[in-house]
Amino acid sequence: MRPGAREPSARRVLFSLAVQFFVNGFVYASFIARLPQIRDQVGISLATLGLALTASSLAGLIASFFTARVIGWFGSRQVMLIGGLVYVAALPVIGWSTSMPLLIAGLVALGLIDVFIDVAMNLQGSVLSAERERPVMSRLHGLWSLGTVSGGLTAALVAGAGVTVSQHYLAAAIVLAGAVAIVAPGLAPVDRPHPQQAATTPGPAGGRTRWALSRPAVALTVAAAAAVVLDVTAGEWAALRMTDDLNATARVAATAFAAYTTGVTVARFAGDWIAVRLGRVRLTRTGSTIAAAGLAVACLAPTQILALVGFLVAGLGTSVLEPQLADAAARAPGPPGSGFTQLFAGHRVAALAAPALIGTLAGTPALDVGAAMALTALPCAAALALIARTAIPPRQEA
Repeated sequence: MRPGAREPSARRVLFSLAVQFFVNGFVYASFIARLPQIRDQVGISLATLGLALTASSLAGLIASFFTARVIGWFGSRQVMLIGGLVYVAALPVIGWSTSMPLLIAGLVALGLIDVFIDVAMNLQGSVLSAERERPVMSRLHGLWSLGTVSGGLTAALVAGAGVTVSQHYLAAAIVLAGAVAIVAPGLAPVDRPHPQQAATTPGPAGGRTRWALSRPAVALTVAAAAAVVLDVTAGEWAALRMTDDLNATARVAATAFAAYTTGVTVARFAGDWIAVRLGRVRLTRTGSTIAAAGLAVACLAPTQILALVGFLVAGLGTSVLEPQLADAAARAPGPPGSGFTQLFAGHRVAALAAPALIGTLAGTPALDVGAAMALTALPCAAALALIARTAIPPRQEA
């Protein structure tokens, strides 16, 4: 921060973070909701599309091991500003793609930059949440979800109007880049230690016990992986489930993604209130159970209406998972961002494996897209419910 410059008020920081969360959600939804058209534009199969998404996740996995160091060098505000501009600029690259190399270039940029922005905005969000009388982490994630709803509905409208993917993405990138640049000065200029950061046990020489080797850290990685499989399955494959299994139009397919994100958004704006009353572990277990029930209907129902309802219910369940796990990572011992190494390692490994697995299973004669989704996601919901207590230690429940 420049000498003499005033630090933004907590209200302004909260508003700027809210915009950043919203923009990230809008970009994600704009991409996911038009996956069928992107696939057709490039002329690739489901299995090949799954591999392209895997390349994006691999870039994110590699980036996750450098997030704490990069944020330590530049600060979370600069990471959000520069990363946000690059993030939205990746949309037109994807929109212009008519070949695999260009598509992979856009996807890799999207997956790599997304990790840095996610860590930066969750760090600032968790610190701000802990300093307030009422937490805001779930509501900030609700703004991300509101961005996905807006992006999904926008995609449905423009697809129905015959707007091409390239035109859609170029217009979105211009508007979103302007929003990121305008609100960046309102972000916290200096990264402060988390006021409720988990305590560590002194080692033999009075040092800090390594979080990377602790049971909660390993459990957080596994829980994050399971949560991402649920989200990827319900979100990234919703449109393909509708078009390929149920013969839905492009508009209805985009509406399936919007139904899922609507469920996520509605529940997240109540998530802080529910977490205070249920506790974060019970909330995580309840959410994974509801997500499993919704996905079972969405993946296996024989009609478009039932599938849409299933995606909505799945969104209600998955909504509470990421805010609780991100808050646990922010409270982890060590320098700012270090807990996110474990969180995003789980995220990216799952994001690597899930698309490739679903795409491969759906490409076999015996399984349709819905069956492949169910076989991939439902075991992860059970695993998440079992491991929630270890991933969110009792000292982090407050």
